[in-house]
Amino acid sequence: MTHDHDLVLRPTEAQTAAALNPPAGRNGGDLVVETLAGLGATTVFGLPGQHALGMFDALRRSSLRYIGLRVENNAGFAADAYGRITGEAAPLLLSTGPGALTSLAALQEAAAASAPVLAISSQVPTAGLGGGRHGYLHELPDQAASFRGVVKSVHTVRTQSQIPSAIEAAWKSALSVPHGPVWVEIPQDVLLAQTGIPVVTGGDAFPEELPPRPELTAVAADLLAKAVRPAIIAGGGVVRSDASGKLRRLAEALQAPVVTTPGGKGAFPWTHPLSLQSWIEDRHTTDFLEDADVLLVVGSGLGELSSNYHTFKPRGRVVQIEADLGKLESNHPALGIHADARLALQALLETVEPVEERARPEAAERVREVLAKVADRIAAQELTLEQEVLASVRRALPADSPSFWDMTILAYWAWSAFDAKGPNHMHSAQGAGGLGYGFPAALGAAAADPTRPVLAVSGDGGALYSIAELATARQYDLNVTWLIVDDGGYGILREYMTDAFGEPTATELTRPDYVALAESFGVPGVRTSPETLETDLAKALSTPGPSVVVLPAVLRMFAPTHLPAS
Repeated sequence: MTHDHDLVLRPTEAQTAAALNPPAGRNGGDLVVETLAGLGATTVFGLPGQHALGMFDALRRSSLRYIGLRVENNAGFAADAYGRITGEAAPLLLSTGPGALTSLAALQEAAAASAPVLAISSQVPTAGLGGGRHGYLHELPDQAASFRGVVKSVHTVRTQSQIPSAIEAAWKSALSVPHGPVWVEIPQDVLLAQTGIPVVTGGDAFPEELPPRPELTAVAADLLAKAVRPAIIAGGGVVRSDASGKLRRLAEALQAPVVTTPGGKGAFPWTHPLSLQSWIEDRHTTDFLEDADVLLVVGSGLGELSSNYHTFKPRGRVVQIEADLGKLESNHPALGIHADARLALQALLETVEPVEERARPEAAERVREVLAKVADRIAAQELTLEQEVLASVRRALPADSPSFWDMTILAYWAWSAFDAKGPNHMHSAQGAGGLGYGFPAALGAAAADPTRPVLAVSGDGGALYSIAELATARQYDLNVTWLIVDDGGYGILREYMTDAFGEPTATELTRPDYVALAESFGVPGVRTSPETLETDLAKALSTPGPSVVVLPAVLRMFAPTHLPAS
């Protein structure tokens, strides 16, 4: 009697011959790139360094496409976006010490946003591992320790035979829900040494799924079907698991209004009668969600932004579907379902009893009332310029084009007021909140899909973090238009400090002529105005290759609703 676990795939004669006679001139770096190719990778990002040269030498013997950025942190942002757009684990090749450490902010964003990034770094020679102070260039007592609090898993290689299995394990870790960044480090001598190990010809690239517990979905379905005022909060987990279609079917079956978090932008149609859009930072929306007798939270941990800065206090039952066990019931007691959003929503669809629309005729009317209150609140603040600028961006950007937003006032508006036109179309650095994300991330997205233009949006402060990547955009002719809103400083910090202390400090910036700077890289640039923004931006987006549009403007943020009235 045989069992499945007794079955072993036998190599073909050709595979056996190739294994017995591997080509000459290969090193440990070849094992890295061969394993990546075997797992299905086609593009890698990174920056070379002395200890990592074995990997980069191997790239020229491989079919992998290399996109080299100018700063390791920006390479990490590009890999993050590539992972978000493709759903694949994006390889990020780095060198030891300073090169590795410079990527940490990008890996924190990938972790916060559950973006699959496979970071592979070199290490000092094997003799230097273990914490001794040998004086190697770039040496750290424990390089991996710097990453353990940021990434999902750390994999240290000490011999060439460990390389394929370590990278495969890391790949699976990055792609197992919740997705996230992982860290592999390989000593310099292991990468450089000649190898007689056979060519890596394949790998198991399929991570395990995370289905819901059926007894929990049965209870959840019963609660939702019996609810009088159900509502749904859709987070980034819905987008990452490609579950927006299932979310819509469930919302319609329950006649449950839906609001999306900043990370869940596009998970539910913006103009749907049940759509509360993304005004989750608005007190009117918060009141509405608190009034729900059953609130379904899908793919969100109800963190700071998604809970209106922790002022949200639900009065009804909460059902939370979350793949990240650390986020499950971390902020509110709930019927917690540890599962991938797609699988859990499917289970609910198969179990819940649909509610006739006429049984909850007030649902769509209640949504219209909330959106009208939100509109009235914004209209009372005389923010016409900000609304017109955001509307111009929306009209200029093709509906199927992705956009990547830095931490800037226009992005904060976009979290609430921008129609993403579909799932996986709008991305920002709201996970970790670091500056410099927008432009390098857009470059990664353009590398993932060159068939459509990509928009990046930055303030002048964030733009200076990634200005060097204009050279990358030009070198690879990436189809990215970069909108820089130039207000002469860190605009949102200027507002925060003025509100808190009466005047700002350390927020004003001397900045370059961004149009002239872009043109010095061979990238077309144009200075626009609020009146000509739509035309100039649409022209730049419709012209292949990189471009820069600079909008000199001081934008204001709408008043927060989570602070006590002054």
